Amino acid sequence: MQSNEETTTTMAEDSGSYPAPVATADAGHAHDGGAPNGAEAKAKRTLAVSDAAVEAIRAQLAKRGTPEGAIRVGIRGGGCSGFSYVIEFEDRPPRSGDLVLEFAEPGKATVRVLCDKKSIIYLGGSVLDWEKTLMYQGFKFKNPQEATRCGCGHSFTVA
Repeated sequence: MQSNEETTTTMAEDSGSYPAPVATADAGHAHDGGAPNGAEAKAKRTLAVSDAAVEAIRAQLAKRGTPEGAIRVGIRGGGCSGFSYVIEFEDRPPRSGDLVLEFAEPGKATVRVLCDKKSIIYLGGSVLDWEKTLMYQGFKFKNPQEATRCGCGHSFTVA
């Protein structure tokens, strides 16, 4: 692994809470000693994935026939509010500088979520969730950096 990559491994939990992965910092980062500001800074450089989203990703990768694949999350400019969320299948290895989140559970395929270093600026501190209701089924970002969201819910602006 290159020193500028951040990798996180998180075990899935049965509690229903959002696993909050803590990224392993590269060799150039100083250890913050658990200070609140350091923990807050780390939370802004990573994102959480709910248990429901991990299971949905696992099911979709299996249905696609690529259980060893990954999901790439990110943002792109555009949409009615300025930025749009992007969720894509990824079959290639992570890029240099990608945040790599791994969710392992005994007896099940490991789920990997990738995010490029530019997108994590806008997604840091977010939770990727899976929502299934009578009216909607799909992934949903709960992003504390969102200032406004468009009516369709697919684009946003930041504060």
